[in-house]
Amino acid sequence: MKVEQIYTGCLAQGAYYIESEGEVAIVDPLREIQPYLKKAEKDGATIKYILETHFHADFVSGHVDLAKATGATIVYGPGAQPNFDAHVAQDDEVLKLGKVEIKVLHTPGHTMESSCYLLLNEKGKQEAVFTGDTLFIGDVGRPDLAQKAAHMTQEELAATLYHSLRNKVMTLSDDVVVYPGHGAGSACGKNMSKDTVSTIGAQKRTNYALRADMTEEEFVKEVTDGLLPPPAYFPMNVRMNKEGYESIDDVLSKGVRPLSPEAFEAAANETGALVLDTRQPDQFGKAFIPNSINIGLGGQFAPWAGALIPEGQAILLVTEEGKEEEAVTRLARVGYDNTLGYLKGGLEAWKKAGKETDSVSSIDAKAFAQRYEKEKTLVMDVRKPGEFASEHVENAVNLPLDYINEHLAEFPKDKPFYLHCAGGYRSMIAASILKARGWDQFVNVEGGFEDIKKTAVPRTDYVCPSTLK
Repeated sequence: MKVEQIYTGCLAQGAYYIESEGEVAIVDPLREIQPYLKKAEKDGATIKYILETHFHADFVSGHVDLAKATGATIVYGPGAQPNFDAHVAQDDEVLKLGKVEIKVLHTPGHTMESSCYLLLNEKGKQEAVFTGDTLFIGDVGRPDLAQKAAHMTQEELAATLYHSLRNKVMTLSDDVVVYPGHGAGSACGKNMSKDTVSTIGAQKRTNYALRADMTEEEFVKEVTDGLLPPPAYFPMNVRMNKEGYESIDDVLSKGVRPLSPEAFEAAANETGALVLDTRQPDQFGKAFIPNSINIGLGGQFAPWAGALIPEGQAILLVTEEGKEEEAVTRLARVGYDNTLGYLKGGLEAWKKAGKETDSVSSIDAKAFAQRYEKEKTLVMDVRKPGEFASEHVENAVNLPLDYINEHLAEFPKDKPFYLHCAGGYRSMIAASILKARGWDQFVNVEGGFEDIKKTAVPRTDYVCPSTLK
């Protein structure tokens, strides 16, 4: 028996490869299926099952394409109603895989079809549990995403999750390995650990939501407290995971079309496509195509694209050379399938064609400190509310990047201001959006708050994030 975690940092997502005696089960695969096919081929194995823990909101699963490529059976937990061929398992149903067994544990609460998969080894001993978004390391799944579909409030879903955890998960042996669907950085929870594997015993000792003496009322209050609105792209991903989607091969074929500067410009004008520049913030800030938006491939590219780009938006790419397919693939992971091509030769080709560029005014933290002491100019902080509450520049205004499109009017157009995030990645995204919408009197602070802290700029007293509500 072999169990392998396939972790994707950009999405903070864990997929799993389970193999026994030449038979394979894949848990929660990503959109691109080649890595799973290659692993099975290397092992001389056949993919038998595609185990879906629920209808995912934060990424598009590869279940449909993988089933078509292999003939494997897609499996969901009780209550699921997919619009394609799948086996909807019963609670406690056992699936045979080589010499091992996988038991379906229905654990509603995050969503109503949510299920965990318990791996039993050759001797029938509980070995590991694949918990999807029911149980994370240090956290549990947020209970507000399925309210509309389940016709339940988030409090009712949280109460359901409480009983799923107590009756199905916490009763497992303490030495059972916990393999979650996500780690720190995912929007599917609020307090996840950076660890991506644990045990049931360790989680019962350390996970705030699994306290032995916790009442249902306490659980509901703690799990629902401080939940931020989910990213805008989540409903689109749920729909695609439930109804099916265009083949990833077709998406890639369309998206990696090279376009000359003239063809690129014409396509942008004719289609109204968003020009998405995926270069790093420092490169983008120096020169970029006017009105283009920067989301660097080096950060949490796909979640930020999902949070900020409208559903169904046509996209034209500007990338570093050789990064075109990666950008198209990572957009497709969160349901953005309408990439129309990329600028061949990148920005250098654009400039050589004599076409116009724009730039962002930026300074480092030391220069900001000197200016701030003299000018006391307005500071706009685009970090998350928890980061801002923990510590920030005195008198700064917090407008989180996640919701910038809804709060653009709160950025002043008639007076200068400084813009920063934690390290410079998010503030350049914000800067590109502001520039595209007509703002031009701001200065971006390179290095963000991490560098600002090293200067004498006055800041609020530090408050440990774990004590914030």
